[in-house]
Amino acid sequence: MKKLLAVLLATVMTMSLLTACGGSKSAQTTEAADTTETAKATDATGSQALADGVLTVGTNAEFPPFEYVNDNGEPDGFDIALIKAIGKKLGVTVEVENMEFASLLSSTGSKIDVSIAGMTVTEERKESVDFSDSYYEAVQYVILPEGSEIATADDLKNKAIGVQLGTTGDFIASDIEGATVSQYNKAVDAVNDLINGRVECVIIDKNPALVFEEKFEGQITAIDGAQFAFEPEQYAIAMPKGDAALVEQVNAALAEIKADGTFDKLVKTYIEEE
Repeated sequence: MKKLLAVLLATVMTMSLLTACGGSKSAQTTEAADTTETAKATDATGSQALADGVLTVGTNAEFPPFEYVNDNGEPDGFDIALIKAIGKKLGVTVEVENMEFASLLSSTGSKIDVSIAGMTVTEERKESVDFSDSYYEAVQYVILPEGSEIATADDLKNKAIGVQLGTTGDFIASDIEGATVSQYNKAVDAVNDLINGRVECVIIDKNPALVFEEKFEGQITAIDGAQFAFEPEQYAIAMPKGDAALVEQVNAALAEIKADGTFDKLVKTYIEEE
């Protein structure tokens, strides 16, 4: 009888210890399964940014033809079509958020997964984000009032210059001797102030400059930045610093899009035709 009681007591104590230390077997199994599924999701995509099946993209829809708000009130343009094509290759849903250009870098990796907004690769920006391979080469243009005598880099000195905040034009203008720089959240606001005589020129990328020249025909003219010794620049997609898997997958998708003709079709639709 004593032996039987001892065995029963030992069994009860063992079960109590197991319950106290590890919980129920079903709970342990569920927790392990959840962990395994999370690991599988991450492994399957190679990047945590893609693990939920959604790529959240930040842009600034004030930069036609690369990004603008369409008639349905939604962000559209070459960059938006490009990132959606990349998302399709990656098998994820793309959700686009329109925000201020100056907020894009600080939001990448926190509020948004990636940024695409006609963004030039610079050493300064590389300190806070990683970039994809370049997808477009651009040059800055100078927009002038019709009849302006500004024609060279020296002519830009001591001038009132309009730029879009945080863009390459902003960086260039800040280095021009004696220039008074007015920064705008929207490029069109800078152009409007140019037409109204509040600034003497606007520095902005080629394609939007040509769009504005056509829109305000007879009032402004767009001059190639090469005339002002501006160097060509490269556009790329900004991604969270250190997410090598995401960069690799986005670059692979971008390469496929260029190889299968999708990229050229987007250029024709959004840039050449517009």
